[in-house]
Amino acid sequence: MKKLIFILGLLVFISNPFLAQTDTNENLIIDSSIIEPSPEDDEQTQTPEIQEVAPAEIQQEEIEEENTSVTQALKLKFIEGGPLFMSFVLIALILGLALSIERIIYLNLATTNSKQLLDDIEKALSNGGEEAAKEVCRNTRGPVASIFLQGLERSSEGVEMVEKSVIAYGGVQMGLLERGLSWIGLFIALAPMLGFMGTVIGMIQAFDIIELKGEAKPDELAGGIKVALITTVSGLIVAIILQIFYNYIVSKIDSLVNQMEDASISLIDVLVKHNAIK
Repeated sequence: MKKLIFILGLLVFISNPFLAQTDTNENLIIDSSIIEPSPEDDEQTQTPEIQEVAPAEIQQEEIEEENTSVTQALKLKFIEGGPLFMSFVLIALILGLALSIERIIYLNLATTNSKQLLDDIEKALSNGGEEAAKEVCRNTRGPVASIFLQGLERSSEGVEMVEKSVIAYGGVQMGLLERGLSWIGLFIALAPMLGFMGTVIGMIQAFDIIELKGEAKPDELAGGIKVALITTVSGLIVAIILQIFYNYIVSKIDSLVNQMEDASISLIDVLVKHNAIK
């Protein structure tokens, strides 16, 4: 009995280090599994970089697609509206814009500082007389300088003649400023008319289909009505664009005309002041 108890105690004593070693090995395995990243963890850590790069590329591709889609949509609408009438509307837009830009450039070049010009003429009259003042007007561009030159040319004929020459030549300059406006107004009126003409022809084509087939399918009627609406919208857009330019040009001409009238009155006062009018 004592031998049996001794053998059991010896076995327990021998087995304790082995069990402790297995526990430590299991703990090391668990710790190593916690510390060392798995391939799945590597993929999860790398995926955010891919997700960060991908949206920027996708956004750029969407922008490019939108730009191409806008141009393609305009081309398709132009073709669907009918090349015949859409070409006339486009020609009206191009010619109207060309005339408008030419008038804007001309009016901006015709704008002068009338106060500075009057000061230069007054100094020239004080120092060099009428010929020096005429030379100042010749070297200055714009309708105001041209009117001043005509007034100085008639200064020897009296105040009334100077006033008449200034008024008459002011009308000539006003006609030069308004040159081309009638053509811009024509294109403003013509563009919607061409659009409405396309509308009428599109409706006629739709009714021709009904007359030939006896019955009309919705898709067949939609084609003619679509052509009619596209031409109308295009003509109205062209008219709106040209109308904006036309109103700007008219306001610019009005300001120049007011400037010419005020400057003409000031010129007569300067001539009287320096006894240039006889």
